[in-house]
Amino acid sequence: MKKNLFEMGALLSGDSFDTQKEDKKKTQAQKTIPQKEHQLVFTYEKRNGKPVTLVGRFYCDDNTKKEVLKTLKKKLACGGAMSEEWLELQGDVKEKIKTILEPLGWKFKK
Repeated sequence: MKKNLFEMGALLSGDSFDTQKEDKKKTQAQKTIPQKEHQLVFTYEKRNGKPVTLVGRFYCDDNTKKEVLKTLKKKLACGGAMSEEWLELQGDVKEKIKTILEPLGWKFKK
């Protein structure tokens, strides 16, 4: 039997087909490390011309991240959001975040 050079498509031989999607939340292993072992870093972005400070890689449960975000938003009087392992805060507030979180036991990368 001669194969066509332009043959396209999936091989459908066999009885079972793997059509399940992977659940990204389940495949990501949530590592939880103690608060004192965190090495938080900052990134600075401009979105639509406005400054945004990202603090992160928080390897802890969602409740802890929500409490930290709530504290920062209240003390800095700014808006913010939580995305995966990062906290996003409006404005260039890197130094203020350090002064708030260091007394609470969070560590930052030098």
